[in-house]
Amino acid sequence: MAQTNRRGLLIILSSPSGAGKSTLARRLMSWDETLSFSVSATTRDPRPGEVDGQDYRFMPEAEFKALVADGQMLEHAHVFGNFYGSPMAPVAEAIEAGRDVLFDIDWQGAQQIRNSDLGKHTLSIFILPPSIPELKKRLEGRAQDSAEVIDKRMRKSWDEISRWDAYDYVLVNDNLLMTEERLKTIITAERLRREQQPGLQAHVRQLQAEFEELGQ
Repeated sequence: MAQTNRRGLLIILSSPSGAGKSTLARRLMSWDETLSFSVSATTRDPRPGEVDGQDYRFMPEAEFKALVADGQMLEHAHVFGNFYGSPMAPVAEAIEAGRDVLFDIDWQGAQQIRNSDLGKHTLSIFILPPSIPELKKRLEGRAQDSAEVIDKRMRKSWDEISRWDAYDYVLVNDNLLMTEERLKTIITAERLRREQQPGLQAHVRQLQAEFEELGQ
């Protein structure tokens, strides 16, 4: 599925916790091996099974704040008592090399990226749950968080859902396979946006020169 002579996309997936964005992100990575996942930095402790540098880059709060102060974070946010952020340099390098970068972040990070120098290369997609009871059921079914944390996530979910209209696309994840296919269709089309094809202008100039050579 690799394409040449194009700029990469910053593909942002956002949703309230439990709506399915992390699962969908993993499925997109399996679908297209050219996609690279933006490994966020965070100040929270690792969960069981998480690997530093693979799931997150775990770091002390002081180190994180120093990177923000130096302008080395593309986006950053404070969520549930911890900081999260995306280092800028590897993302900018990937975009110029024509590689898409996938972000699993909240609305705060999405807004910062849209307002950044790389914003014109952004594709933002918000994932909605089919219902609030189903959202709670999914959070409880993960068995990763305490009842207190689940309650906090549920209280925060409406604030996150209320940001849906700031995104390019919004999908209701009532069927995982259908949502996955819709995501693939969106990404395939967005890769062909005029802004993502830097070689188009030169190609049109070449066509014009050939047209003139024919005396037309």
